[in-house]
Amino acid sequence: MSWLSKLERKYGRYAIPNITLYLIVCYAFGYVIQLVNYSFLDYLTLDPYAILHGQIWRLVTWLIVPPYGFDIFTLVMLYFYYSIGTTLERTWGTFRYNVYLISGMLFTIIGAFLFLLVCWIASPSEAAGGMLGMEMGLAQFSHMAASMFSTYYVCMSIILAFAMTFPDVQVLFMFVIPLKIKVLGIVYALILGYDFLTCVIGIVKSIDSVLWLIYVAKCFAIVFSLLSCILFFVTTRKSFRTPRQIKRAKTYQKQVMHAKKISKHKCAICGRTEDEYPDLEFRFCSKCKGNYEYCQDHLFTHKHVE
Repeated sequence: MSWLSKLERKYGRYAIPNITLYLIVCYAFGYVIQLVNYSFLDYLTLDPYAILHGQIWRLVTWLIVPPYGFDIFTLVMLYFYYSIGTTLERTWGTFRYNVYLISGMLFTIIGAFLFLLVCWIASPSEAAGGMLGMEMGLAQFSHMAASMFSTYYVCMSIILAFAMTFPDVQVLFMFVIPLKIKVLGIVYALILGYDFLTCVIGIVKSIDSVLWLIYVAKCFAIVFSLLSCILFFVTTRKSFRTPRQIKRAKTYQKQVMHAKKISKHKCAICGRTEDEYPDLEFRFCSKCKGNYEYCQDHLFTHKHVE
């Protein structure tokens, strides 16, 4: 039994059903706040420096902050996230889908705090030209990078997981172009790879300390948000089965059961089988043309097939 199965047996009853809907409801609250008072979202972001200084609500409220602006395309994407999220939950099970989604959020929080550590090591007071103290520098850079540690990459990990689970499912891209979800997953993976590579190049080549820390923050956000996707499929690849594999296994089991029901010996005259009459003897006739088997009562009385 895999480690995930052991956890499910022990803590499965605490799993949150339909967790994708709760995430979308959080987005709805975030968009309302965005329309009413946009600046108020600054008090809800995942700002590790502010969290260490008492604003612990940010550990949860960052889930409310929407990853992008609101338009008609946003409604389509939210519906798409809900559709694929509920499908994954039905396929994997509520507990496993909870582990996948929540671990992505926890890794994002860990990445944000590690970025703060990098800011502290890199001495942000020097990046500010010595005009601010160390504490003020950390606060500024933590607040500046907080918007990058959002659920954007967590949502992208849902698409990647769906593409790996249902590679041949077809969707209508822009409601017109038929596209297999594995192609969309590859496109998303290439976009993520390009973003990460751009940040790495920026880290290597950047001279400005402020810009350097921004690139570092984005790298941390990408890696840690998608870490659950990588670990989940690497550690469960032996026990995890796609719907195609499940269907193939069920088909094989049905064929095996059907084969077990087929009798090995059956009389060509009376139709009696060894299952019905276990004490009955059966023999093939050497004079009949073909594989004809007869019970002991008809072995010598039947008409030979020519």
